[in-house]
Amino acid sequence: MITPLDLTGARTRRLQNYVCGAWVEGTGKAAPLVHAVTGVPFAEASTDGIDFKRVVEYGRTVGGPKLRAMTFHQRALMLKAMAKYLMERKDEFYRVSAATGATKRDGWVDIEGGIGTLFAYASRGRREFPNETFHVEGMTEPLSKGGTFVGQHICVPIEGVAVHINAFNFPVWGMLEKLAPTLLAGVPAIVKPATLTSYLTESVFAEMIASGLFPEGGVQLLCGSAGDLLDHLDEQCAVAFTGSASTGQMLKATPSILTNNVRFNQEADSLNFCLLGPDAAPGTDEFDLFIKEVANEMTTKAGQKCTAIRRTFVPEGMLTEVMAALSKRLEGVRVGDPSVEGVRMGPLAGAPQVQEVRKSVDRIARVAERVFGAPDSVEVVGADARKGAFFPTLLFYAKDPFAASEPHDVEAFGPVNTVMPYKTVDDAIALARKGRGSLCGSLFTADDAVAREVILGTAAYHGRLLTVNRHCAKESTGHGSPMPHLVHGGPGRAGGGEEMGGVRGVLHYMQRTALQGHPTTLTRVVREYLQGAAQRTEGVHPFRRYFEELDVGDTLITGTRTITLADVEAFAKLSGDVFYAHMNDEEARAHGVFERRVAHGYFIVSAAAGLFVEPSLGPVMANYGLENLRFTKPVYPGDTIQVRLTVKQKTAKETPEGGVPQGVVAWDVEVKNQAGEACAIYTILTLVRRKA
Repeated sequence: MITPLDLTGARTRRLQNYVCGAWVEGTGKAAPLVHAVTGVPFAEASTDGIDFKRVVEYGRTVGGPKLRAMTFHQRALMLKAMAKYLMERKDEFYRVSAATGATKRDGWVDIEGGIGTLFAYASRGRREFPNETFHVEGMTEPLSKGGTFVGQHICVPIEGVAVHINAFNFPVWGMLEKLAPTLLAGVPAIVKPATLTSYLTESVFAEMIASGLFPEGGVQLLCGSAGDLLDHLDEQCAVAFTGSASTGQMLKATPSILTNNVRFNQEADSLNFCLLGPDAAPGTDEFDLFIKEVANEMTTKAGQKCTAIRRTFVPEGMLTEVMAALSKRLEGVRVGDPSVEGVRMGPLAGAPQVQEVRKSVDRIARVAERVFGAPDSVEVVGADARKGAFFPTLLFYAKDPFAASEPHDVEAFGPVNTVMPYKTVDDAIALARKGRGSLCGSLFTADDAVAREVILGTAAYHGRLLTVNRHCAKESTGHGSPMPHLVHGGPGRAGGGEEMGGVRGVLHYMQRTALQGHPTTLTRVVREYLQGAAQRTEGVHPFRRYFEELDVGDTLITGTRTITLADVEAFAKLSGDVFYAHMNDEEARAHGVFERRVAHGYFIVSAAAGLFVEPSLGPVMANYGLENLRFTKPVYPGDTIQVRLTVKQKTAKETPEGGVPQGVVAWDVEVKNQAGEACAIYTILTLVRRKA
C-alpha cells in the first residue's frame, strides 16, 4: 500500500504510477501539486522513465485475456464488490478531496457519485447482459426464403486497451464512470487523470489495487504526462477523453489514432444553457426553482463542471427580477476553506485554473455588463485569498445576445454565468443553438407545449435536456448531474461523443459483428436458439429436467386443443374482458379485422400453457416473466392450436446464502393453428432448479 498523503505540506511525496503490475515512481523532474486552499505544495507527479509501449502491451496481453475469460455477470459482480469496498473507505477519499478545494457536497458528487456508477453498471450487467463472454444483439434476420440462411449480430470485447484521459474537476467520478462500462465490456484500462488533481485519483486507485478484486493487468494508472502512450495504440484500442475541445482535437489528430482508426470518444466542455419559460413569472414555483438551480450550478465545484450552466436565457420582461433574485442568492454563498462551517464554495482546483478563467472573463466582459461580483475581489472565509486558488462568483448580462458572440463561444470554467434576454420562444431556441453543441440544457416551465417546442427545437444540439416544473422538482437530479442510465456527451463543440448511457456505454468497447449462416450453426455459436435451428424432441418432458440437463434447442411439441365458443365465453366471464370482438359476430366484422367472434389472445396464451406445462412437482420453480408477445393470426372458435416450446437461452443465477441453486431458462414459444400458421409467438422465462 502506498503512503497516505500529508496535506499540510510538511512532507512532499511523489505520486506513484501503477503499471505492469507494480507501483513505480516517475524519475527526473516532477510537476508540483499544490493544495487549492492553502497554496502549499504537498505532492508531485511524474511518469518519466516509464516504457509506455510496454504498458500498452501489458494491458493487452495480461489484462485483456483475463477479463475476456469472465462473463458479463462475473464482471458485474466484480464491480459490485469493488463499489462496496470503496464505499467502506470513503472517509480517506474525502480527506484527500479537501485539497482540491471541494466542499463536502462537491466531494459527495465526485466520490459517492463515482462509486454509485459502479453499483449502477453492476446491476445492469446482470440484468441486461447474458451470463456469457459476449452479447447477442437484436433479432435474428431471415436472409433466405427457405429459412436455411439467417443473420445475427453479436458484440465481442475489443482486444486492445482502453485509454481513459480524464479532466481535473472530477478525479474520482471521472475515473469510475469510464471504468465501469469498460471493465463490464471485458476491456483493460489505462487511467490517465489530469495531473493537477491526480493525487485524489491515486488514493482511490491504490485502494482498488489493494482490494485484489480486479484481475492482474485489468487496470493501470499514470499520474503524470501521457508521453507517447497514444503512439502505441492500434485498431483494437479505444480512447475516452474528457477535457477542453482544443486538447481533444490535438489528441484526436495523433497519427496512430488516425491511421489505425482507434475509437475516440470525446466529452468536451461546452456552453450549456438554462431557460426560464415565458409562463414562469416571479411568484411561480418554476421561477423560484430556476433561480435556485442557476445559482447552485454556478457555485457547485466552484463552477468547475463540464455540465455547469454558462448561458441563462430569460424572457425580456423578467430581466430585472431575474438578475435581482440571482444576485441576492449569490450574495448568500460564503466562499472559503470548505472545512469551515457555513462555507458553500471553495477555491478552483489550482492557480493555473484561476489564470485561465480570468482570461475568459476578460473576453466576456468586452461585450457584456457585469451585474454581480468583482473579478479582482473575493472575500474568503478561513483562508488567505492570495495563497489559495479562489475566484469570485460573477454574473454578466448581454443586452443583445444575437450580436455578442463571446457568451456563446467563450467558456469561463468557473463560477461565471451570462444572463441573456429573449422575446419569443423561437428566439430562445435560436440562442440555445448558438452554443454549437452542448452537453446539456435545462428548461423551467409549467407549460408542456413550451417544453415540447424547446426540446424539439434544441435536441439536435444537445446531449441531454432537462425539464423542471413543480411536479418533478423534488425528485429531479438537477441540471448538472449526468446519470449512468443516460448518455453523457453532446454534438459539436461538446465533442460529438457519448459516455455511460447504460448498455450503450458498454457496447462502445465492443465490436459489433454480423454473423451469417445456417440457423443451427449460429445457434451453436451463440448458444441461443435461432428460428429454424435443429431441435431435439426426444427424452423426458423438459419441465422434468434440472437446469444442467437442459440444452439450447431442446423442444417439446405438444398435443392439440380445439378452441370452442364455450371456452371464449367462459374466459370472458372469468376475466371480465367482454370486448365486443369476443362477444358478437356482427360487431367483430365491423372494421374488417376479424371474420367473426375471435378468441381472447390471453386465453390462447393460457391455453398454450395448459398444453406445455408438466403439472407435477419438478425442477421448474416458477414463471419468471413473459417477453415480446405478439399475436400474429386470429384464433376463432373451432380452430385447433398446438405449441412448440424450445429452450432458447440459459442463465445461471448466483445463489444467495442459504438459497436454492437456480437458473433462468428462456423458452421460445410458438402457437400454431391447424393449418400450421403461427398465431402467437413469445418468450417465457422460468426459474429452474440447479442440481448444485
